[in-house]
Amino acid sequence: MNSEEEFYDAETGLESDDSCEVSFKDAVVFGSKQVADASSTQENGVWARRKVLPAEMISRNNFSVWSILKKCIGMELSKIAMPVVFNEPLSFLQRISEYMEHTYLIHKACSLSDSIERMQVVAAFAVSAVASQWERTGKPFNPLLGETYELIREDEGYRLISEQVSHHPPVSAFHAESLKQEFVFHGSIYPKLKFWGKSVEAEPKGTMTLELLKHKEAYTWSNPMCCVHNIILGKLWIEQYGTVEIINHSTGDKCILNFKPCGMFGKELHKVEGYIQDKSKKIRLVIYGKWTECMYSVDPKVYESQKKTGGDSKKLKQEHSCESEEADEMPEVQETVAVIPGSALLWRITPRPAHSAQMYNFTSFAMTLNELEPSMETLLAPTDCRLRPDIKAMENGDIDAASSEKERLEEKQRAARRERAQDKEDWSTRWFQLRTNPHTGAEDWLYTGGYFDRNFSDCPNIY
Repeated sequence: MNSEEEFYDAETGLESDDSCEVSFKDAVVFGSKQVADASSTQENGVWARRKVLPAEMISRNNFSVWSILKKCIGMELSKIAMPVVFNEPLSFLQRISEYMEHTYLIHKACSLSDSIERMQVVAAFAVSAVASQWERTGKPFNPLLGETYELIREDEGYRLISEQVSHHPPVSAFHAESLKQEFVFHGSIYPKLKFWGKSVEAEPKGTMTLELLKHKEAYTWSNPMCCVHNIILGKLWIEQYGTVEIINHSTGDKCILNFKPCGMFGKELHKVEGYIQDKSKKIRLVIYGKWTECMYSVDPKVYESQKKTGGDSKKLKQEHSCESEEADEMPEVQETVAVIPGSALLWRITPRPAHSAQMYNFTSFAMTLNELEPSMETLLAPTDCRLRPDIKAMENGDIDAASSEKERLEEKQRAARRERAQDKEDWSTRWFQLRTNPHTGAEDWLYTGGYFDRNFSDCPNIY
């Protein structure tokens, strides 16, 4: 049988804080831009984005994932069909677009003259891009081959196009660009998921590339690992871990970020620590915080001094919690980050809306992604996620229609693949081609242009 599996994505500022207590109030914002709630009316007043989904989340209490996964321990899950009730009403292509929730950080980086200052803001953006995964335990729908998603945010100054360019293995490519030719952000993701008995581990294979055009700079990095615990029994919870290396290919500057696993007693849960070094390998700044909350930077001498006088002198041995045989109980979470005097606040997460728990734990930004704005349907490519009937049915709370439509679409996809095989035809992507990333030298799916000319006459009929 066929497909389904994936998971993945928070908000900010930049400040100086002289207190050891957690006091965001006293921090000085680096760049002093305040971000409007994503659910609010656009500045031009033309369109008020929705603040809730059409229906609340469908209960999963009467469904057991164990009956499906018990034979899959240690296996890659991209070919395991999951009941639609375990999904959230978004395609993985829409989930990728959540990287753009904090685009103001890219705009901030573009405005800075110093490369180290740009790097710390880029690092904050890289962390913020995965923060919406916090408590998002529903699985996005696998995109169909040829599926697309476009997102135009004139209020945030960008537009994005993504396409499902491969089905086995599943590969999603995206390209976002500034409306004022300030930046380009692109990448391709091949999410590999494995089931370890009590948890599902997601490895988001693929490279993110951010180009700041004014500065003629290109930054690349890969996202951390993600693990969803208590798939079988108990409260679901998420951690991210692994080393993320951000490289400025123009200056030689690097930022190394360590997303820490929770460890034996949960002391490190959600923590991110790292540093920025210049091309001579001199450490210029230390970065610290939590991917679920906020990120700070501080002078390395101040950081070391704080560690000696009041920081944690003993480090617990960290274990790979996805493989642990102990119970995967959700650790007690320290809700705040201990701020080192003299730190600058790079980014702070936007609070979830009050009704988020009843809406698949969506952020305000995520609430808007599957909405069809007035007159949009006549402009969209016929392959756009917003037109998928199974996702729309789930969003409207109709689980039976969502399930039957999902089965119909998957069978239609299988039939199309059999027909291509019979005719000895290969699938042709529409908006991306597999080429060489000029900054890494590796193969990458790069945008070939033309989508926003809106000539969709040769788009496939996938729905």
